[in-house]
Amino acid sequence: MADRSNISSDLIWEIARNQNAYLVKRKAAGGLQFSRDPFNLRNLHSRTQDGFVNAKAVGVQPSGEKGVVLKTKKTKSHNRPAHNTNVVTFSNTSNRKWVQRVYLAAPHVKVANGRRRISKGIANYTAKNNYRADLRGDAVARASAIKLSQKPKKETPEKKARGAKAKKAVEKET
Repeated sequence: MADRSNISSDLIWEIARNQNAYLVKRKAAGGLQFSRDPFNLRNLHSRTQDGFVNAKAVGVQPSGEKGVVLKTKKTKSHNRPAHNTNVVTFSNTSNRKWVQRVYLAAPHVKVANGRRRISKGIANYTAKNNYRADLRGDAVARASAIKLSQKPKKETPEKKARGAKAKKAVEKET
């Protein structure tokens, strides 16, 4: 797949549909097929979801402890894998010196606090660069799920005794 300008995506899909590096088959689960493609937002093995087939694809992955990386595939530079993707990192931080250092070193880092701002940034980035609307929704959903998984879990408090009988039972035990 050095130069894909004259090869259709449908032909690539028909050739690589049953065997490719990203395909995961599960016979025990009724023959389900999943995908490990980094540009596959739903991890489903299908023509519309697989990123290695489509000219334009979007991928969302976790970045460190509190961030999300948005990767988009360029339509040009098919034969240059190092230049084939755009990378935008959405990161939460309150350290201004770190932000200034990162902006000088890597201008593709955007500081966004919270799931809503990250979701808005991903939606705007994909919309302005003319990516498919269904990919936009899936990318926002995946980024939101990643941010939710990065949130620390709170411990559940002990249940309090309610009612007169329960309070008397607690007093008798102590």
